[in-house]
Amino acid sequence: MGKGGGCAPSKKQEEAVVTGNTTAAPSGPRETTVTSKETVDVADSTVVVEKPSDGSLKVFIVFYSMYGHVESLAKRMKKGVDGINGVEAVLYRVAETLSQEVLDKMHAPPKDESIPIITADELEKADGVLFGFPTRYGTMAAQMKAFFDSTGGLWKEQKLAGKPAGFFVSTGTQGGGQETTAWTAITQLAHHGMLFVPIGYTFGAGMFNMDEVKGGSPYGAGVYAGDGSRQASETELSLAEHQGKYMASIVKRMLASS
Repeated sequence: MGKGGGCAPSKKQEEAVVTGNTTAAPSGPRETTVTSKETVDVADSTVVVEKPSDGSLKVFIVFYSMYGHVESLAKRMKKGVDGINGVEAVLYRVAETLSQEVLDKMHAPPKDESIPIITADELEKADGVLFGFPTRYGTMAAQMKAFFDSTGGLWKEQKLAGKPAGFFVSTGTQGGGQETTAWTAITQLAHHGMLFVPIGYTFGAGMFNMDEVKGGSPYGAGVYAGDGSRQASETELSLAEHQGKYMASIVKRMLASS
């Protein structure tokens, strides 16, 4: 697991979504102008959309990574988010639920302490969220589920309603849950009223190349870990970067002032 990650935006920034090897205008929801605070009545609830006071938009990349595979995608995804002008990525990891004794027996490397642990209340500050986690029998790891379980207070007041969110994953094998791990996680977003943003086939030709083993699906970026020794390939990392750019452009299109 590498050091760093940080939260500072990249100096190189773009305005559009990258589709494969070409550049295209974002294909998300239509652009809207948002003042400092806008209220939208939805049935008996009121969804409040706030624009950050400094004018920047924040995409939180919230992940759990035991052996570093998901973390490698998260850090490359940050580069993609930071590449969109006016949007900044912030890396967070969720709390570990296993004891250090158990982690040592599983030969898990140390966590990157430069990446802070997120609490449920902080999630409200995000304009968009990308959640990353390894699979456990085709669904998210217990550590990420524990984090979602801690968001009951946000659910009660519908603080996350209307926020766009996406997923990225890691699995041990090609049939190990690249799609089902993301698919089954959608229930968490549905109960919060969050908006699931898949990448579809916006990565272009990179989604159709059959010449190499690679993770990822229309649901989001992915990496194959194998027995743990395999690291993310450049194709897998590029897809993660693309997902970061894509999500950032969607968030900007939805929330940034014209």
